Amino acid sequence: MAERDPQSNITKTYHDIPTKLDPNGRPIRIFVIAPNVRGYPNAKFPGVVCFSEIYQVTGPVERFAGQIASQGYVVACPSAYHEFEGPEPIPYDVEGTDRGNKYKIEKELAAYDEDATLAIDLLCSLKNCNGRIAATGMCLGGHLAFRAAFDRRVLASVCFFATDIHSATLAKGKNDDTLIRVNRGDLTGKGELVMIFGKQDTHVPRQGRDLIRKTLEDADVTTSFLEVQAQHAFVRDESSKGRWDAALTRSLFGFMMEVFERTVGRDLGERVDNGGSIEHVC
Repeated sequence: MAERDPQSNITKTYHDIPTKLDPNGRPIRIFVIAPNVRGYPNAKFPGVVCFSEIYQVTGPVERFAGQIASQGYVVACPSAYHEFEGPEPIPYDVEGTDRGNKYKIEKELAAYDEDATLAIDLLCSLKNCNGRIAATGMCLGGHLAFRAAFDRRVLASVCFFATDIHSATLAKGKNDDTLIRVNRGDLTGKGELVMIFGKQDTHVPRQGRDLIRKTLEDADVTTSFLEVQAQHAFVRDESSKGRWDAALTRSLFGFMMEVFERTVGRDLGERVDNGGSIEHVC
């Protein structure tokens, strides 16, 4: 039974989905936050997978997802570390940070990808989702939203301060293939990608951001690349260690929603390249 706040226009529920790659046989819990429009029980909406930081689905992540849902999207939030513990949020303290970072490089890369596939599959199976899917995430979740874009069903990914892409250090062995796959053309001709970084982000230095940008542009991936005056985790409205920027978050949330509305909020059919060139005019 979905939880519904009578004063709210969203519902909250969760699904425990069996996994094939969890060595302990545990399911993944995927939290779902969806619009609730009174009088329209058969309404259908686009879907968004919202990937969390290393702390799983915390209050800030749930609130971020809830804001997306209230705009008219069914949002799925996967629990990142079901191989190691339950779906409860990991504290933002030192012990929790160490635990989340430890899990991040103990989990298999294929298991991260399976989680994304299961979240997309779930959204596509829900009666209130129309099957048009986007993705977003922050920190670890930004990298996972990037990798979700390899799935052809994902029409847009907005990645906030995605970590470990430039260094290829995600998952067990710290040797992921994210940029290798971009070079191989696995994102070329697919959905739209948005990369958002703070210029004062010590997790992704300038050289790393430059590498990501160049790799995407060389592969002719449809990308918007935003660098703003902010540190890491600037969208986190709780325990941000002094880095939360509410005004900047509000502005970039609007940017993200424009991308989602344009790419999954409407159905334009298959893109047809008419072969024309852009006219050089003033």
